[in-house]
Amino acid sequence: MALPCRPSAVIFDMDGLLFDTEALWQEALLAAAAEAGHEIPNEVFKGSIGVRRSQCGGLFRSHFGEDFAFEAFHSDWRRHFWLIAEGRPALKPGVHELLEFLDQLRLPRAIATSSSGATVERHLTSHGLTARFDAIVCRGDYEAGKPAPDPFLKAAERLGVEPRACLALEDSHVGVRSGAAAGMMTVMVPDLLEPTADIRALCVVVARDLHEVRDLVAASPT
Repeated sequence: MALPCRPSAVIFDMDGLLFDTEALWQEALLAAAAEAGHEIPNEVFKGSIGVRRSQCGGLFRSHFGEDFAFEAFHSDWRRHFWLIAEGRPALKPGVHELLEFLDQLRLPRAIATSSSGATVERHLTSHGLTARFDAIVCRGDYEAGKPAPDPFLKAAERLGVEPRACLALEDSHVGVRSGAAAGMMTVMVPDLLEPTADIRALCVVVARDLHEVRDLVAASPT
């Protein structure tokens, strides 16, 4: 498959797409759960991938009960994440190559994520990528989180590009739904979740990595 046309801008998710952090969040979740004496089924973690904190609460309460103190648990989850992630959020394959190619094409790019601004800044700074993006859209910059289209629409607005001319890059199911709902050309680069038939139908392409995304952009008709 190929892109229907050359995008005018590229909008990236962050966790699991730019940085290999989703596996670290899973490791931290298991550590926090073990510390509190909980067992976390894999489907509960998978259901949290790409979902902002306010939406995760209902997921965990549906499993543990309405009296589950999710906010306190989430604080412990984050604490374990940063202990594990110190120096470890490695770049996913093809990040530098894709960004350099977008530089050559002079295509603007943004990040649209459910993570906090502080988390985004910390990850980008640790890899010297802060100046490589023209806009950052993070938690608090939009009303409804993924799978609603708001994060991607806000990113397109900040770039000054029509959503339909944007390429949305995602690794999660909720992210793919968000990009597609925004009317963007959506490409999934799977991380911990493989695409279902429904998710594939929302994508123009399912790519193996960002190297393949670079090739797709290069081959796209202008």
